[in-house]
Amino acid sequence: MNKMLLPYDIVGGSFWLISVGMIGATLFFFFERSKVSSRFHTPMTMIAVVCLMSSIHYFFVKNLWVVSGTAPTLLRYIDWFLNFPMLVLIFYAMLMSVVKVKQGMFWRLLVGTLVFVVAGFLGAAGYMSKTLGFIVWLAGWLYILGELYVGEAGRANARCGNENVQMVFFSNRLIITIGWAIYPMGYFIEHLGGGIDPNSVNVIYNLADFLNKIVFGLIIYKAAIQDMRVNGQ
Repeated sequence: MNKMLLPYDIVGGSFWLISVGMIGATLFFFFERSKVSSRFHTPMTMIAVVCLMSSIHYFFVKNLWVVSGTAPTLLRYIDWFLNFPMLVLIFYAMLMSVVKVKQGMFWRLLVGTLVFVVAGFLGAAGYMSKTLGFIVWLAGWLYILGELYVGEAGRANARCGNENVQMVFFSNRLIITIGWAIYPMGYFIEHLGGGIDPNSVNVIYNLADFLNKIVFGLIIYKAAIQDMRVNGQ
């Protein structure tokens, strides 16, 4: 059995690319954390932890792919269960640094994200109807978007008065809207829409994680640097 990543292995190469990218992003965010505005320290730490956990996960899945030629989508739910709540709670951490928010927002975002991930896993693994899993997964995602657009989080962002926090909120909310749409779409096609080539699914999900984690973090970093220049904190 081959145990080396071959140059023509596009799927394995995408796993390797994203795993290296994640560890690079982890180091960058950790080292730059102390150089930016203090109100962004927690969000920078959180996104660094997300990238670190993802890098470990991707190194494991890349090795599994090289050895066995398979990388089941179900394995991704481990990564999603750990990292999606952290990504969503970054919005809460940013808002807390500039405006008074209620603790209920924290729990609503956390529970909504866990529903999103757990329902998808239960449906994909066959522990519940695949259709019901998709519906509940979609409901969890829409609940998160509702909180970020018209809920308390959206209202708190509108009144926070910090242009840099608002820029991050608007930009990363768009990533949650567009980038995260890839996951339920992939679920629907794979389990309800007649299936799709597993190799294509893996490459698409890997590229999606580059947007939804690394680019997500770089937007935070850009705002943190700008906030330091403007406010000198």
